[in-house]
Amino acid sequence: MTINYTYIQEYAKQFTVKTCDDYFSQRKYMTGPQMVQLTQSIQVNFFTIKALFEAWQKEVEKLKSNPYFDYRDNAVHEALKEFMNVLSRSIKVERKDFEPLLQDAVEASIALALDPVAFFDKEFDRKEAAQLNTYLKDNKKYYKWHTDLIANLIDRAGISQTPEAFKQALYQNFEKFNEKLEPAEKLLDSMHQVLPIDWSRLLQASQQEKTDEMRASEVDQSENPSSTEQPEVEAVQHQAEALPKESEQEKPLDSAAANYKMAPVEKALDPLQVWSKFEAEEYSIMKGTIKDLSESVGLNQKFMFTKALFQGNPDLMNHALKTIDQCESFADAIELLNQRYVGELNWDKNADEVNELLQLIFRKFDHRN
Repeated sequence: MTINYTYIQEYAKQFTVKTCDDYFSQRKYMTGPQMVQLTQSIQVNFFTIKALFEAWQKEVEKLKSNPYFDYRDNAVHEALKEFMNVLSRSIKVERKDFEPLLQDAVEASIALALDPVAFFDKEFDRKEAAQLNTYLKDNKKYYKWHTDLIANLIDRAGISQTPEAFKQALYQNFEKFNEKLEPAEKLLDSMHQVLPIDWSRLLQASQQEKTDEMRASEVDQSENPSSTEQPEVEAVQHQAEALPKESEQEKPLDSAAANYKMAPVEKALDPLQVWSKFEAEEYSIMKGTIKDLSESVGLNQKFMFTKALFQGNPDLMNHALKTIDQCESFADAIELLNQRYVGELNWDKNADEVNELLQLIFRKFDHRN
């Protein structure tokens, strides 16, 4: 099954509008205590608070960048800390400023419910290595679902303070607790009570699953032919008329590749350079840890790749991952990207999204050539 990111955005927006309509119909502002109890989903409520404090932290960092004052002074630091505590007890947000926070919280909650490993994997990438443990310690109060996956990572002795080490420990925890994790349907039921979730749209059959179903249906029909064959014969005749002529059918399957815009030399990815980069960054122990990209890329990553690299088209992204899975080496996979996507979709080879995709491809192959 594949996750429909467009539907997640649509649902989050509708959920936000409905919730805000109910709340702000009688009130002008949202306060902290009311935010904690806003919806029936405790995770949505706490992710909303998390989003608010993250936005607030950005404003504080801007304040600290002021060149005229020393914010490292102990007295200033303590005064600022007390000031922030006072402000946290005086939250007052208008609807226009609150809606983006709630929508982000709903999307994040669905992501955590459906694919917790991908969600926390993305969380680990949000901070520098030296700040990662502190970030998790400060934010653990906001995580209400799947906490077993990260509880023993905080202040853990013997774990290297790098995103890669935390991710490896996360994967091990998932293998350990996988069968005990609450199913997504149960976690999202509180949201479903507010606004029904269309699971047939949220989780859709992949193209391979659809093909398998069609083949199974064809086998079933061949074993149980219909007694009314005349309409079927007519349908086949109409389909035959609509088929391309023989000369068109004889075109090779890969002829469409000629239509791809090859990446110019200055924009193309260098497989040797990319491979050496990840080897030098201590990713070498992760080579060969991914079998199939199409099955291993998490929810948040798929959402990011779809939006940033594949023009918002999840089918195009899924096709790309499946095609990469068929490559025999890392170099072949990079050559495929250069031929079909880097130039055609105008990728910036220095973009974070491109780097993350390349890292996943690196982890799939245990050799360069």
